Amino acid sequence: MIVSQQRIEVTLAGQKITLATSTEHEPLLRAACVLVDEQIKLAISGGNRSIERASMMAALKIAGDLIKLQSTSAPVGASSKVSSDEVARLQAEIYALEAQVDSLMQSLSLPGSPRPIVP
Repeated sequence: MIVSQQRIEVTLAGQKITLATSTEHEPLLRAACVLVDEQIKLAISGGNRSIERASMMAALKIAGDLIKLQSTSAPVGASSKVSSDEVARLQAEIYALEAQVDSLMQSLSLPGSPRPIVP
């Protein structure tokens, strides 16, 4: 099966960003961008002045929510509304989104912004 890629434009933290996605995953990617943007705005309104720090706080909040959801899900083998395959697929999409955000954050050049920490 050939999956066609398309480019979509979204706004994160006031920055217009172009992302590649398949038609099938576009609604999920757009919803994820809305969620991330909302969390960044909350972090900024909470006193974070750096877009990088606000983005990290948003990522931590979303990751915490995911971990909490995973820990409260039904044990393996029990009847569940969300299959383990679906959880794995969603985790893969989250990792892909995190990689895109990391890449975009590295490409942003904001005056006075902190530089990435290199191990």
